Amino acid sequence: MMSMEMIPALESMFRFQWEEAQQCYVLLYPEGMVKLNGPAGEILSLVDGKRNLVDIIDLLVNKYPQAEDLDKDVVAFIDDALEQNWIRGVV
Repeated sequence: MMSMEMIPALESMFRFQWEEAQQCYVLLYPEGMVKLNGPAGEILSLVDGKRNLVDIIDLLVNKYPQAEDLDKDVVAFIDDALEQNWIRGVV
C-alpha cells in the first residue's frame, strides 16, 4: 500500500532520460522504450530515490500553483508507475 512517506525510486532495469528526437522524457529498458507525456515526465524527473511523495508533490505545487488537484494526479501517476513496475517504493 502506498503512503505519502513512500520514497519512490526507478527500477534498475529502466533508464529515465530526455529524448531530444522525441522532445519528451522516456523510460528506456532492454526491450524498448516508454514515451512519457509532459506531466508524467515532470513527475518522474523528481523521482530520485531520496524524495518522498510529499516532497515531490510540494515541489510540483510550488512550480505549478495554478494547477488544481495536482496532488491527486501525482498520486494516481505514482500508483500507475508502481503497477507498471517502472518504480518501486521504499518507506
